[in-house]
Amino acid sequence: MPGIIGKKIGMTSLFTPDGKNVPCTLIEAGPCVVTQVKTLENDGYTAVQLGYGEKKAKNTTKALAGHFAKAGTTPKKKLVEFRVDDVTSYSAGSELKADLFEEGEFVDVVGTSKGKGFQGVVKRYNFAGVGGQTHGQHNRGR
Repeated sequence: MPGIIGKKIGMTSLFTPDGKNVPCTLIEAGPCVVTQVKTLENDGYTAVQLGYGEKKAKNTTKALAGHFAKAGTTPKKKLVEFRVDDVTSYSAGSELKADLFEEGEFVDVVGTSKGKGFQGVVKRYNFAGVGGQTHGQHNRGR
């Protein structure tokens, strides 16, 4: 399997046996549900579409609700497609967990930031602003 969907939980650090401090990112990877298996005959290429994270049914469009119902799963927040050579081992509705990785195995991770745009210094750098709001200050709190 070339990939799995996950969510960043936070950061921590671990110590090696020789006392070196190594920063680590904690990721909640899976469980992911196979929502669609794309074949060469139907779609022109072979791929597996995975869904991750629960989503309320009332916030799902009818088209996506039908897509998830066909796969036999609840609505998911994130859908990602992974190209694979052999799709015979996957079926719609089956669940993939993070146990497909082994300890010490190197993985490539792609992350997407929240994208807060052009921000001021209070939000971006945690500055405190000018100070008190008294003595005739006008419009300089941030």
